[in-house]
Amino acid sequence: MFAEERRQKILALLHQDKRVIAKDLAERFEISIDSIRRDLTIMEEQGLLQKTHGGAIPSMKVRQPPLAPEQRYGEGSPEGHAIAQLAVSYVRERDTLFIGSSSLTYLLLKFLPEQMPLTIVTNCMRVADALREREWIDTYLIGGRVKPSGNITDVLANEFIRQFKFDISFVSGGGISDEGIFVATPEVAAFGRAVSAVSRRRIGLATHRILGQDGFARAGAVEDLDVLITDQKADQEVMDRIQELGVKVIVTKTEEVAQT
Repeated sequence: MFAEERRQKILALLHQDKRVIAKDLAERFEISIDSIRRDLTIMEEQGLLQKTHGGAIPSMKVRQPPLAPEQRYGEGSPEGHAIAQLAVSYVRERDTLFIGSSSLTYLLLKFLPEQMPLTIVTNCMRVADALREREWIDTYLIGGRVKPSGNITDVLANEFIRQFKFDISFVSGGGISDEGIFVATPEVAAFGRAVSAVSRRRIGLATHRILGQDGFARAGAVEDLDVLITDQKADQEVMDRIQELGVKVIVTKTEEVAQT
């Protein structure tokens, strides 16, 4: 097999599985792991993938369009459920929380304790609608222009959010790395910074798919987070760089998720 043919097959596997491991590729193609690493380096230079510790993940464009609501607010991945369940363990009775509009923060709603009195502020109509029948939760929806997604992130929302103070805000985005927390638009980034400024504690949520990814608009520094929760597939080198900035990184295991 020619090297270029092998790289095309690696790219096909990457698109199928969303991740490749150098050791597995070496066994599959019956060549040395050093040869596979050279392949991955060349492919990264061509912009075809992003190398990670021990393998590679798909290359991401700087600006990723947000998912459609039916995808963003679906059932979620097993890794997402594990992260959300662990994140909710930080919530205490009568806390005031900010829960935003990302797919990961939406999963938090599945694991909020029954009958625990809470105050929740959100800029997401989907979140507010899901909470409105939980009588033990006081729910506040941020005002401003409602986007087609049902989310509110404009200048009015920024002004509105300054009226509050939060015990915990849950932070996610299209990418989180040692370079920062990234989202799709400057408007959303500005809103994220406004939320962070009025939060006593900030808990970051990131599956391995977004951990280590940069993006278009920077919503804040990763060192602003008190805790970052990710899953066991996350790249160790990325986690090490984030921990060197003083952020506590916690890795959860998918099999630990309680049935709900």
